[in-house]
Amino acid sequence: MNQRLLGLGCGDSRGSAEILLKSALRSAQDTGASVELVRLQDIRLPIEPGDSDRDMLWLWERLAESDGVILSTPVISRSISPRLKMLGDLLLGPNADAVATEEILAAERAGTPAPIPLRADERVLAPRVTGFLAVGGSKAPRWRTLTLPLMHVLAFPMRMSVIDQAEFTGGGSPRSIVLDDKAIERAALLGQRVATQLGRPPHEAQYLGEPGLCPMCHLSVIVLHGVAVECATCGAAGELGEQGAVRWTDLDACLGSMAEKRAHFTEMLETGGAHVAQRARIEELAADLDAYDPVVHP
Repeated sequence: MNQRLLGLGCGDSRGSAEILLKSALRSAQDTGASVELVRLQDIRLPIEPGDSDRDMLWLWERLAESDGVILSTPVISRSISPRLKMLGDLLLGPNADAVATEEILAAERAGTPAPIPLRADERVLAPRVTGFLAVGGSKAPRWRTLTLPLMHVLAFPMRMSVIDQAEFTGGGSPRSIVLDDKAIERAALLGQRVATQLGRPPHEAQYLGEPGLCPMCHLSVIVLHGVAVECATCGAAGELGEQGAVRWTDLDACLGSMAEKRAHFTEMLETGGAHVAQRARIEELAADLDAYDPVVHP
């Protein structure tokens, strides 16, 4: 059976982001992968209580059955498309978290209460790789600083292995990316690279894209706390040395590592558990502001 690669187009139908995605998927298909493209604009997102989540369940099935995912988004205000942000919050949060899934399934097997009230889908734990494409109009790097970091955030819960990532500029009018032969070729290369890694678990999957400052996410967006360094994308930790060189000291702090995910899961349980005995006090303190009501409605 061919391995399955899902392409998620997050821009306009037939726009530049989709053109790049199709170039990547066609290249992946040429290597033998089974590919399909989902347009995010076709998915009805349940943004209000009671909204139908039928489309989201349909998309979840395609994601859960995939061996790899390629995301392609337009760059909007230094970031990703609004619908992709919303999809990440609705579909790729705790319900898709690898450690939460492990813990819930372990509790079910042991016949004990689940540690958190979420669904668990064992397919979350399957090896899955990903690649990122982003296209914007501005050529200035400062107009796309947050794009790839936010795409990584979508990969962290399921612990998808990022194989390649590429940004493209100068696509300021509809479909104009077709004028850039190198961009089309680079997208095709990304598709080929992702396809070669389908089925590989995280410890075997190889990152094949351009290197960055961080050895984990391969991006170069960092936070400085004096001489302490934190990767703003994945959380890997280090320290600033002479002439601005970074020495990475704690790669397990990366949000994609199971060590950090387990530490975070434990922290959340402990925090929530500590509040159980204080519930009456919490409600008492909140009552004062409950009574203050400057709310207006449309």
